[in-house]
Amino acid sequence: MINLPQERLKELLFKAGIINQQAFDIVAEESIRKQQNISDMLISQGIVNKEYLLLLIAQNLGVDRVNLGVVKVDPAVLNLVPEDVARRKKVIVFGREVDGRYKVAMDDPSDLETIDYLALKLGQQVRPYLATEEDLNRGFVLYGEKLTQDFQQVIETSVRESLRSKARGDVQKEAQDLPIVAIVDNLLSYAISSRASDAHFEALDDSILVRFRVDGVLHEIIRMPKEIHPAVIARVKILSNLRVDEHTHPQDGRFRYRVSGMAVDIRVSIIPTYYGEKIVMRLLSSSQKPLSLNELGVSDADIKMLNDSIKKTYGMVISAGPTGAGKTTTLYSLMNIMNKPDVNIVTIEDPIEYDMRYINQMQVNVAAGITFAAGLRSILRQDPNIIMVGEIRDAETANIAVQSALTGHVVISSLHTNDAPTAIPRFIDMGIPPFLISAVLNTIVSQRLVRKIHVDCIESYVPEPAFLEEIKRELGLSGIDKNSVKIPKTFYRGKGCIACGHTGYLGRLGIFEVMNITEEVRKLIISPQFNLDLLRLLARREGMTTMFEDGLRKVELGSTTIEELLRVIRE
Repeated sequence: MINLPQERLKELLFKAGIINQQAFDIVAEESIRKQQNISDMLISQGIVNKEYLLLLIAQNLGVDRVNLGVVKVDPAVLNLVPEDVARRKKVIVFGREVDGRYKVAMDDPSDLETIDYLALKLGQQVRPYLATEEDLNRGFVLYGEKLTQDFQQVIETSVRESLRSKARGDVQKEAQDLPIVAIVDNLLSYAISSRASDAHFEALDDSILVRFRVDGVLHEIIRMPKEIHPAVIARVKILSNLRVDEHTHPQDGRFRYRVSGMAVDIRVSIIPTYYGEKIVMRLLSSSQKPLSLNELGVSDADIKMLNDSIKKTYGMVISAGPTGAGKTTTLYSLMNIMNKPDVNIVTIEDPIEYDMRYINQMQVNVAAGITFAAGLRSILRQDPNIIMVGEIRDAETANIAVQSALTGHVVISSLHTNDAPTAIPRFIDMGIPPFLISAVLNTIVSQRLVRKIHVDCIESYVPEPAFLEEIKRELGLSGIDKNSVKIPKTFYRGKGCIACGHTGYLGRLGIFEVMNITEEVRKLIISPQFNLDLLRLLARREGMTTMFEDGLRKVELGSTTIEELLRVIRE
């Protein structure tokens, strides 16, 4: 978001009666310490509503606010500015005024240098509008149709050149030839432009299958001739500083890739398969900042519960869920809240996904003897107040984490379980006695990620009665009284358009359940009568909203579809 001069922003908020001098100074000091935008901090701490703040800023700058999720973007004017320039300058040209001026959505409408640059490039004056990062991303997605056509053509041309290359026979040399370099570069650029979280290069018997995971779902992108497979694999190994001559053992590496002025950290995993080596690359934006709990999709009631929990001086907060559910993102959001000048936060992670200022982050390195358990032992000698363990995978790590929480430390970590209550028997399976679990656990938050309806092509509909019965059956399977839950009468879905790849979805948000470990829950954990069904019933009586119920609320608000909720819950 635009970073107004501090005094100007303070004056705006004072006039609107949103904040007083003392509260503003506290947030301002914290924003300087964390090197974060003060506007973002005001929003993440719930001091001001994002849309209201945008409206105040737009009025102060003398410009209008534009929501590209509502306003139709003219493809003809959009493509007057190339995508790489639009991303670098953070602008979207979306239409024309009656007087001929171009309408330009900007994250900073006060940037006169960019306005002059666009006027010169377009040969016409421009009218700036204030837009959010999310608005601009919607616009960038619209470049996708032309990008897809260009991508297919470039890849086909590069493949033909590679097959004709005289370097064949020397894989390492071939991997550094222009055609192979162009193939890998274009695949990575297309993955980043497609908002992919993972890129898969899979060896089949007759081809290389390339698939991208976008919003949690794998999509086939292209198939390439099997003949170029060794060179493509070698190119990725060279970028990742891996052994090019090793083909029988798994290898892990990473590298940084830059496109359109944006740096992306890429984590690489290569394994041998029946038809050849397979690559999976995880794409992590190095500029990405921790989201607030509200932005993640956590309800106000659950945010209060989590905030109360992390204010305690000892104990454990667990983020639970399957792989790819967003657990680590939630842990980073919690750490961002806990990151204060008077505490020492130390982490052991695999990998370090966000670089957080004033947090001491340690990377797992098995070759150097740094495992989660070994790293955790070292952390305890660093005088920590708060410890973040990326994942509790084994009994040794679990035992050290529990002992740390017992001895005056706050420990936050992730655990692979299906829901919040299941975390308790998971700890028991790892050999932690129930009385210790009862003593150290403060809160367990479980989550899944659902795809968001693309707001540009959203529509409402009334479901068939048979479908409503299916929802009620799902409630029953979750142990929820179907009569106690309000099922929406109107549902929403995306019709599908170019911008969302005709899927009807764009982006993801979380559905959550937060189980507070109350005194009654502690008593049940150490009771001889303890079982999972009793725990679920008690947790609901003590105020826990299940993920399915949280998802139904988001379905009713038009944030996601009922089909997407059912798909994710059943996984």
